[in-house]
Amino acid sequence: MGVKYVTVYAFSIDNFRWDPHEVQALMDLIKAKIDQLLTEESLLKKFDARINFRGNLELLTDLVRLSAKRAMDMTVYNKGPVLSVCVAYTSTDEITHAVEASLREKRKNVQIDVCDLDRNMYTAGCVEPDIIIRTSGETRLSNFLLWQSDFTHLQNPKPYWPEFSLRHLVCAVLEYQKVHGYLKKCKGETQKNK
Repeated sequence: MGVKYVTVYAFSIDNFRWDPHEVQALMDLIKAKIDQLLTEESLLKKFDARINFRGNLELLTDLVRLSAKRAMDMTVYNKGPVLSVCVAYTSTDEITHAVEASLREKRKNVQIDVCDLDRNMYTAGCVEPDIIIRTSGETRLSNFLLWQSDFTHLQNPKPYWPEFSLRHLVCAVLEYQKVHGYLKKCKGETQKNK
């Protein structure tokens, strides 16, 4: 289908407020899934895919952070599709991080522009999403990619994540194709007026 970049929201910073046993179980699951991706017969190797973990990774357990770093290091030179996993992430934390990092860079000159913030986002280097799919019929973004989604087509199909299938993905791409020209035109007009 020509999809080269996929970003998934795996774990919000807000989720750390959950029961500690539940959080630990999710950290263990994340580590197990990362380790599974790194096996010899992995899809990452088959498709020469690159994986990135985006977010405040210092909040993760040591074992999860080390597995994530290993996955990024092992796939950094891969040339195929890119999977970005937002973990220990919220947009508000990302924007705050970008402002703080930009201020540290500028020190004396405290004037910050959009380019400074873009450069210091956790998602720096990622392409802006064409589509955000919010499963379960939810109509809110849940603090996900707010900075990056000004020209993104938001969809909210009814199935929950585990039931979201290839059929649903194909429908999402077809829906996006219907509005692609309009979004491209809007983005072009905005950039022209800057």
